[in-house]
Amino acid sequence: MATPTGRTRFNPEASYNPDSDSEFGYGVSSQDETWEEWNPTEDSLRPVRGKHRVGKQRGGGLARSSTVLGVGVIAAVGAGGIATAKDRPPVPISLPDLSLPDASSLPGVGSLISDGSDDSDSGSETAQSGVTQAVAASATLPDSGAVEGKTTADAGEALRARIMQQAESKQDEADAAAQDAAADAAVKAAAEEASAKQTAAEKAELEAKRKAEAEAKRKAEAERLAKLAKSYTLPLASYTITTTYGQAGSMWASGYHTGLDFAASTGTPIKAIHSGTVKEAGWSGSYGYRTVLEMSDGTEVAFNHQSSMNVSVGQKVTTGDVIGRVGSTGNSTGPHLHLEVKTPGGDLMDPAAWLRSKGITV
Repeated sequence: MATPTGRTRFNPEASYNPDSDSEFGYGVSSQDETWEEWNPTEDSLRPVRGKHRVGKQRGGGLARSSTVLGVGVIAAVGAGGIATAKDRPPVPISLPDLSLPDASSLPGVGSLISDGSDDSDSGSETAQSGVTQAVAASATLPDSGAVEGKTTADAGEALRARIMQQAESKQDEADAAAQDAAADAAVKAAAEEASAKQTAAEKAELEAKRKAEAEAKRKAEAERLAKLAKSYTLPLASYTITTTYGQAGSMWASGYHTGLDFAASTGTPIKAIHSGTVKEAGWSGSYGYRTVLEMSDGTEVAFNHQSSMNVSVGQKVTTGDVIGRVGSTGNSTGPHLHLEVKTPGGDLMDPAAWLRSKGITV
């Protein structure tokens, strides 16, 4: 089959007829061949998949034997390679018409070619073997798409493994931090609990100690007062408290009551509250008959409004001695004992509080 340019194309789909009057046995008559000058262009050089241009020669030589087909295929494989790539467009291979030398002149090839028919058969088998080997070689070539896909998959798997490793490392760090925080919290809680228990125990101990000390003081004070009570006594055996210390009123020159009043019948005996020395004994104006007893610590106790006195200045008395009798002399509204107490510094104080400090309850 002649092309519009006069070149013969190889048609691999044509049936092979060795008895045909064609040069290659594929339905193209040698008589129909025409030759003209070939000027290759971009279109004529564009690869065509599955079709290989084979240069034609006039006359015998390499083009007259089926061996040429094998050599051409091998040359095509060597020039362009037979390779396929997954999911890639096929790459056709085309060869320009070349003026090839005689096959017998090629090193290592001439011995494979002879003029006999047996040589043709052998050459055909050799060509077929060459094609088979070429196809097998092409089948063993690595699939670039598969290699690229495998490389991408390996890179993705490596990245995923790295990310997972980093995530696991971060998780391990977080778990370790959480465990440390939990341990610290437990230690802190234990310390706080121990501190709370210790504080509670210390508070309880301090409270017990305080109570014990208070009880000891109370007992000591009771013993002291009991001892003092043996040396102190009330001035009257029977009485009624009518006016207390500090009571306000216009009937007193100071504006308030300066002592403690024990109301009792006239002539009731007045006893010395504690041992001491008589500092005053006599008339004292609004106080009537008055006796002042000074104690060893400098405290002074005055007995006022007496009806009569039984002691004199400088006399020593002991607790319970009768020093006078109840009366209503001086500025008085009725028979009673007006008792006054002064500190060693000369300041008036509440007689009831002073008596209680000596273990005497009014």
